[in-house]
Amino acid sequence: MKEKMRTIREIGNIKGKRVLLRVDLNVAMKESKVIGGYRVKEIVPTINYLKKKGAKVIIVGHIGRKPNETLKPVADFLNRKTKVGFFPKTLNKDLIGVIANMKEGMAIVLENVRSERGETENDPAFAKYLADLADIYVNDAFSASHRKHASIVLVPKLLPSYIGLRFEEELKNLSMAMKPKHPSLLILGGAKMETKIPLVKKFLKTADHIFLGGVAANDCLRAKGYPVGRSVVSDSISELGMLVKNKKVILPVDVVVKASDGVSAAKAIMDVAPGDKIFDAGPRTIEMLGKVVSRAKFILWNGPLGNYEEGFDKGTADILKIIAKSRAQSVIGGGDTLAVAFRIKVHRKVGFISTAGGAMLDFLSSGTLPGIEAIKKSRH
Repeated sequence: MKEKMRTIREIGNIKGKRVLLRVDLNVAMKESKVIGGYRVKEIVPTINYLKKKGAKVIIVGHIGRKPNETLKPVADFLNRKTKVGFFPKTLNKDLIGVIANMKEGMAIVLENVRSERGETENDPAFAKYLADLADIYVNDAFSASHRKHASIVLVPKLLPSYIGLRFEEELKNLSMAMKPKHPSLLILGGAKMETKIPLVKKFLKTADHIFLGGVAANDCLRAKGYPVGRSVVSDSISELGMLVKNKKVILPVDVVVKASDGVSAAKAIMDVAPGDKIFDAGPRTIEMLGKVVSRAKFILWNGPLGNYEEGFDKGTADILKIIAKSRAQSVIGGGDTLAVAFRIKVHRKVGFISTAGGAMLDFLSSGTLPGIEAIKKSRH
């Protein structure tokens, strides 16, 4: 991404101005309470910057995929970090009056923007409604900027637009992966191998090693003719044959499986039985990968090595601990990977923690995102 993005530091005098701030408030919840809240904490500097400048900050964000999910608990969590109000609607005739009565330096969170169909349907009329609420638009939702939604790609056409402080940090650190120090290592885990193929193909040209874990590993092991039992795999992917033959690609040599009787054990990849289901990288694999990590000068990681949701996070945790002790520059993203990093308390020792998952993959694959292009083309 060669063009310099306009940041909020370049806005100028915004005292009394209405600023529509798009953020990503999509965080894990349990019993209506925020768990961790890393994404929310990371947008606080941008909110405080705008408040200190005397702006009226209108915060727009989403949570989940269901329209009826509410941002009220997230707004309450954010309010403990920086004072914000909450308005229980996004599309409401009274909102303009509420904003008009806000004092300079105040902020308000609107209800889940995805509660309105116009957001996900990228409706110009809904975008105009949002734009009419404000004088200036700021995108600090890097992790949602791969979505072609109204508040991401249409509002910037209608208002002078900028990126926030967190967005700027994401661009700066993820861009390091484009020209990494060597030897460099790319670690890809999690699910949806088909979404990772473009990144693997691109980084085969620049990375020294690419380790594949999670469903990506299952797919590649199957492509090489190894048994994967009942393990989760992707639909047929034509490029896998080419990938598994490349010497830069590293696959597990052993895996942790759960048999049909529910018993877990580590097995060599050729010993996986028909009733087994692969859930994590095995100890020999972690030892092998650990050596590659220890020699690397740059590490890029997206997605856990095992099935985090089922409690299989030992492989991910072990590699995170090795990265924490290494001198390599590291950039790590993906919600489950970050959850493990925070649980074992190495998040301050592993370099840059990205708030993004899918947006991180898309940016690294193409060098841009729909949200980035929208800012570039916005009104000055």
